[in-house]
Amino acid sequence: MPSLQQIKRRIGSVKSTRQITKAMQMVAASKLRRAQNAVEKPRAFSDAARELLTRLRELTKDTPHPLFTKRPVKARLIIAISSDSTLAGAYNANIFKRLTKELLADDAAGVKSKIVTIGRQVGHFATKLKDAQVAGVYDNIPEAPDANFIRPILLSALEQFGDEDVDAVDVIYTHYKSTVVQEVRMLRLLPAGFETAEVSSDIQNAEFEPSVEELLESATLRLIEVQLYQALCDAIASEHSMRMIAMKNATDNASDLADDLTLAYNNARQAEITQELAEITGGAEAMK
Repeated sequence: MPSLQQIKRRIGSVKSTRQITKAMQMVAASKLRRAQNAVEKPRAFSDAARELLTRLRELTKDTPHPLFTKRPVKARLIIAISSDSTLAGAYNANIFKRLTKELLADDAAGVKSKIVTIGRQVGHFATKLKDAQVAGVYDNIPEAPDANFIRPILLSALEQFGDEDVDAVDVIYTHYKSTVVQEVRMLRLLPAGFETAEVSSDIQNAEFEPSVEELLESATLRLIEVQLYQALCDAIASEHSMRMIAMKNATDNASDLADDLTLAYNNARQAEITQELAEITGGAEAMK
């Protein structure tokens, strides 16, 4: 049985850990509030751009944009988004599982896979995979991703797709639904095959200048960029949400453990006092 001093040290250690996890929980909660706003803001723009793109595609059926060209998939680029740090529950592990599943599926289908990683954790994971071809590694994800961070990744994907080095570009990320619900999804970035959106009468009857083709070029690139941006925002919000929940669970567990250890300490101390009283009583009886 541990001594009173050992139990006391364990109580101090658990309480110290609880302070750390509580602080991390509060930081994650603060960051989550900002990330939630960042997730919701681009959704309206993405929906509007999707609606506009649908109309432009209708007007250019005879001359489709190169980024819409579908080819038999012989090579694929997978962009996987994780976090830079750990202690976020199953957030990174879920990305690893989905990435592994896609790589195994490509291998079984005879498709050559390339990987671009966003986030230090998936970068470390990808470099350890056997025969994995890592085409790019991007760390230090900003809390508010901007064009300076997104453009190099996007332009590299566009170049490889345009040069027919790859026939498809997919993004694996964690979609943020709510504080308690997040799910790993895969988004087909290229070829641009968006779901048909309902076009409002204003856009349906609009006249486009300088030309539909030029607008299609601009809108297509912009929508692809918005989709990657949206995936990053979803991933960041999901990371903070899962870290907040993980740290809350760790804090609660530390509190329970501290209570159990305190009870064990009190019981051991009581037993020690009882033993000492028994020895004193026994000694007094022996002296009579």
